[in-house]
Amino acid sequence: MDTLTIWTFRSAEGADRAAETVRSLAKNQLVSVHDAATVSWPEGASKPKLRQLRNLAGRGALSGAFWGLLFGLIFLVPLLGAALGAAAGAFGGLTADYGIDDDLIKKIRGEVTEGTSALFLLTSGAVIEKVRGAFGGQEAPELIFTNLTPEQESALRESFVPEPELEAADAPGTGTK
Repeated sequence: MDTLTIWTFRSAEGADRAAETVRSLAKNQLVSVHDAATVSWPEGASKPKLRQLRNLAGRGALSGAFWGLLFGLIFLVPLLGAALGAAAGAFGGLTADYGIDDDLIKKIRGEVTEGTSALFLLTSGAVIEKVRGAFGGQEAPELIFTNLTPEQESALRESFVPEPELEAADAPGTGTK
């Protein structure tokens, strides 16, 4: 079963430092990272910055559409206000199908503010306390997480894992295979 873990940091750089630590854990096969992204909100910036960590993501990584959907729901909808109220409700119902409920969204929204950052990981086989321990010499993060049910994991992958591209030899109309 996959786990979506969200580690929040009290500095805008904390998530990027933590991503390097997770990269090392993955290299040493202590955690299997399926996808990852950071969001940082530097002091004085009007909005946070999203970065999908493609070099950390494994096979079956989610598309950028998932991260865009999630971060739009968390950070953009509150900025646009009531004009998107109905869309936000539909959006929220959609993400609940993937194990991301309103309470989780509100918690993330409350934690990731100007001057802070967060590391979002979709993993399997991770021992949370070992990951937390690996952050030892860094600022102590707060952990927000949700375990995905097999149904939610399947829905997430079905909706957001990009289709593999066809090889030229397998493409329709090429006369081969």
